[in-house]
Amino acid sequence: MTRRSLPLLAILLIAGCSAASKSFYVLTADGPAPSGGGPGIGVGPVSLAEYIDRPNLVIAESPNQLAVAESHRWAGDLSASVARVTSANLGRRLKTGNVRVYPWRNDDGIRYQVTLDIRQFHAGDDGYAVIEAGWRAYSLPERTLKASRTFVDREPLESDGYQSMVAAESRLLSRLADDIAGSLK
Repeated sequence: MTRRSLPLLAILLIAGCSAASKSFYVLTADGPAPSGGGPGIGVGPVSLAEYIDRPNLVIAESPNQLAVAESHRWAGDLSASVARVTSANLGRRLKTGNVRVYPWRNDDGIRYQVTLDIRQFHAGDDGYAVIEAGWRAYSLPERTLKASRTFVDREPLESDGYQSMVAAESRLLSRLADDIAGSLK
């Protein structure tokens, strides 16, 4: 290796290391579910549209074109995060600390099971985050359908950047919980 190639190699190593840097994001609930008992709520399973069922955040660049943020990722499984946040938000709205996330061992103590089908969950170049979620609430133990709807909403991003995107998506999940809780009261 020549002396002139050593500085070039050092520059490439530094550039490669900086390109590998990743940021991780989590969805947040409005707060923890209340402690203690109450009517049991089980959330899940949660299914995700294929385009968002990935570790990366997704941005719509146009109505028919998506971009995957390679260096901006979910800190865990997105479907598990949606279930966790939705269960905490439902617990707060229905004033119960008896919330579970699918899968659970048995249905003992669960009054309602809420399943989610997340069809859209991304931000766009128009400055909004969007959600389209089909949900069903079943009464247990008889497993009868209590309510079923499609929830569609959008939330403006407060600023540029992925952190603002995830915060807007968290607010959308909060409003989804409002929609579900209204049918369970």
